[in-house]
Amino acid sequence: MRILFWGTPEFSLPPLRALIGEAFDVVGVVTQPDKPVGRSRSTLEAPPVKKMAIEEGIPVFQPERPRGDEFMAQIGALEPDVSVVVAYGHILSQQVIDLPRLGTINIHASLLPKLRGAGPIQASILQGDTETGVTIMRMVKALDAGPSILQMRTPIPDDETFGELQLRLAEMGAMALIEALALMAIDRATETPQSDVEATYAPKVDRPMTRVDWAADASVVARTIRAFDPKPGAFTQFNAMDVKLFGARLIGASAGAPGEVLAIDDAGMVVACGTGSVRIANVQPAGKRRIAPVEWLRGRGIAVGQRLS
Repeated sequence: MRILFWGTPEFSLPPLRALIGEAFDVVGVVTQPDKPVGRSRSTLEAPPVKKMAIEEGIPVFQPERPRGDEFMAQIGALEPDVSVVVAYGHILSQQVIDLPRLGTINIHASLLPKLRGAGPIQASILQGDTETGVTIMRMVKALDAGPSILQMRTPIPDDETFGELQLRLAEMGAMALIEALALMAIDRATETPQSDVEATYAPKVDRPMTRVDWAADASVVARTIRAFDPKPGAFTQFNAMDVKLFGARLIGASAGAPGEVLAIDDAGMVVACGTGSVRIANVQPAGKRRIAPVEWLRGRGIAVGQRLS
């Protein structure tokens, strides 16, 4: 089976690695253009899947937008049997979706129709789900609305961060993808339409979503920090400066005002919430590296009794 692979971030790597390691012929990789990095923005950094594709000798395509006669001719010449999309970052046209003989399938990091959209992993943690998974679905023009081909489920531990869950789901998605493609290859795949009535949505992460509300219950605060750990990092403010927070754990009742620092020691920083309190393992004041709260205390950055906002 000839595969045209679409993806960009680290989440795309396990599925691509799995395809390369199995009896599939990856005939091309479509990814985002290289991005400028550094303070001067003069250095270009290649997407992770591009680096892997080059190492494997797979042709790479990096259109600004995946459309146009020239691009369609390029991918059409590859004669793919199926396209596999994993966090590519652009909406594909119906022409692109329909180009392969078997169409286009997508790995989505939720149990569709729940949490369609750009941020399903973060949303699942934020809303306190105890279970999530991956869905292999046929791609259609509507957002994450195509029929499901295969799903795999997994529990969400109450201390798991976005980064940890994302890694697990990427590996799970790779396994599910190989199974779905094997079924498609022998014409045994069953496609189940989604229920639009049961659909929920997970918007793209933006800055307001990542701000900690200390007046909320400690469980909500902990989930907010976990949902954006390690990227982009949930934040609070201290002395009108942003401080990112990592490694939140519930520790029970508190006697302080919301946002008040109750204790700082080698185990972290205890902060009062609207109800209960949380322990923060690491902080990152604006413009500085990530450090332990006790190091922040020694540098006179913060002290017990002061408040985060």
